[in-house]
Amino acid sequence: MYFSLLPFLFAALPFASANPRVPTIPKNATLPKHFGILLYNGFTELDVYGPLGVLQGLYAQFLHPNLHLSIISKNIMPVSSVPGLRGDFGESVVVTSTFGSILAQNGTVPGKGPLEVLLVPGGAGSRNELEEEVTFIKAIYPKLKHIMSVCTGSTLLARSGILDGRKATTNKKAWAWATSTGPKVDWVHTARWVPDGNIWTSSGVSAGIDLTYAWVGNVYGEDVADYIAQAIEYKRWYNATDDPFAAVWNEPEP
Repeated sequence: MYFSLLPFLFAALPFASANPRVPTIPKNATLPKHFGILLYNGFTELDVYGPLGVLQGLYAQFLHPNLHLSIISKNIMPVSSVPGLRGDFGESVVVTSTFGSILAQNGTVPGKGPLEVLLVPGGAGSRNELEEEVTFIKAIYPKLKHIMSVCTGSTLLARSGILDGRKATTNKKAWAWATSTGPKVDWVHTARWVPDGNIWTSSGVSAGIDLTYAWVGNVYGEDVADYIAQAIEYKRWYNATDDPFAAVWNEPEP
């Protein structure tokens, strides 16, 4: 008699091939739909593209049809990641909306609705005056649901005054200079990211990815954030106070 062991062997195997369960995004009308990224010449690419990769997961992994993205700057000219005259190793990004056009429309963009979440990256260019950028942040913040900064992007928030009396963090390597821009800010040195109300700030560069996962977990649910991380094969950083780079740059540059 022919007898096969295959059914029994397969039955004994663990279900390792089972894919993670796709969570459901809550049907909540208050969830943000319109995200903006503020750019200036000399921004750091990963400060932008790291968080954007996480946010893209909300659209790509969940087929969220109502998400909109605006690239915002002081004028419509492409924005370069190259700081000043220091070579040509970088790229330029196309701008879709200007500070003036958004403020003239009371914080909205035609076809996309009100701007609800603003991401402010850091970079060598953040050491410039950036008066128009700081003025825009101060004007638009009351209209936003959330604002996030990465690395020295927090210095723009500090200069606008919206961080006064709040906890925040920033790049540890540039700690001395960055914190000098906000003498009324409660700067947290040992922190990967810091939430304070609807303002979220992160440490240097790659920390913006972990900040964004934490923010997505807070707003959309931890199961949503975990699923996006699994989809792009990223190991999340869950502990906001686990900051080894604070010790590495314990004597930061001026």
